[in-house]
Order: sequence, then C-alpha cells, then structure tokens
Amino acid sequence: MTWRERKKRREEDGAPTWMTTYSDLMTLLLVFFVLLFSFSQIDIQKFRRFILSYQGRGILDRGTAPLAEPEPLPRQFPEGVNVESGSGQADQLLETYTQVREFLKANNMEDQVEVTYQRGGVALDIKERILFDSGKADLKPEAKNLLDKLAGLLRSLPNDIRVEGHTDSRPIHTVEFPTNWELSAARAARVVRYFTEEHGLDPRRFMAVGYGEFHPLVPNTSPENMALNRRVILLITAGSTPAGGEREVYERAR
Repeated sequence: MTWRERKKRREEDGAPTWMTTYSDLMTLLLVFFVLLFSFSQIDIQKFRRFILSYQGRGILDRGTAPLAEPEPLPRQFPEGVNVESGSGQADQLLETYTQVREFLKANNMEDQVEVTYQRGGVALDIKERILFDSGKADLKPEAKNLLDKLAGLLRSLPNDIRVEGHTDSRPIHTVEFPTNWELSAARAARVVRYFTEEHGLDPRRFMAVGYGEFHPLVPNTSPENMALNRRVILLITAGSTPAGGEREVYERAR
C-alpha cells in the first residue's frame, strides 16, 4: 500500500478519538461561561415573578403565562417628596412601594386601596366609605376584613406607620365630635388600635394623626370631591422599628 493510499484511508476513518473528547470539553466550557454570563445579567423583578409562579400565582394557577411583564416602576419621586435620588432611603422606598403594589394586586385590593408616594413615604389611601359610616368613628364589618389583610402586609415590613385621618369641609357638631379635628383623630386612633390590639402589631411603630379638613386632595366643591377628601392614609415612612415578635413585646408591656 502506497503512502497516498494510507493517507486517504486515515482521512476516511475520521478524526482521532482524542479530538472527540477535546471537542466535548470545549463545548461544556462554552456552556459554563454562557451560564455565568446569564446569571450576572438576571432581572430581579422577572426572577421574583418566576418564583411566585411556583407559589400558585402564575401558570401553575391556570394563568396564561409563567412570567407576566412587571409594571414599570417610577424612577423619580414626585415633587414634594423629600428623598435624595439614589440614596439608600430612596432604594428602600422603591422596594417598599413594589412590595405593597404586589401585595395589593395578589389580594385583589387595588380597587379599595390606592398606593402613592407622599412626603418621604409610601401612602396607602383608604376611602372613608370603606372604613366608617358618615360622621362615625366605629369600624364597619367590611373595614375589619380589609384591615385584617393589611395587618399581614404591615407585619412583614420593618417601617414605622403614620395613620392619618382626613375629612371634608362640612362642619360637625356632636357631643362626641365637636369638630372635624376630633372626628379625624378618632378615626386614625381607631385604626391604630385595631392593628395593635387585634393583631398584636408593635404600638411603638404607629402614630395616629388627625388633619381634619385642612389637607384636602381636591377643593370641596362637589359631593364627588368631598368623597375623595374623606379618607384614612397609612403612611409607611422611611424610619423603622425592629420587626418580629410584635405580639410578645406588646403583651409584656401591658
């Protein structure tokens, strides 16, 4: 057999066996570095939604897709909110805002509670008609159901909460509530007491404030506007009290 015939036969037999092993090794290394690169570029919002899909909120709960597109988050705070952009406080408020919105959406509460930024905090705006009857400060039965759900959210947050009561401009003159100051403050205090007494949340995290009719959202020029101004706001502030064991701490303090 000539040299040319031997060479042709080797070419027909294919590459040496060590070349196959070497090619497999190079392919695995390439896949490994691609995975490392993909992990470094992970989208935290999509990853969080991916995890939720395995907790019964996505396609496993008969949804249409495992990952829904997240709603865009505001990257700037509105005028009047005293937070330095890019600071640790701003990052904390953005994270809190996201957590609150996801909670409201998951519990179908978006039509009952509106979430916004206000004065360096995340505000949950609850309309008066949901919590109280007109001119009263006693919680309605449906109000307790709403506050029961919100107590779970507040328990998971370390932030302090300021509960604000607001009324419209119509005067009130009763023995219990001589003015709107007393009515708004009583409503705020009633909400705080429900969270601390019924759910054992740490009372040191709460502040009850009555603003009367003096901080309206819109002018009190129509029944619709007045309804918007009658509200209770849970302002989740940037400050925090260590969370955990709220009921035990409260019980020991009583």
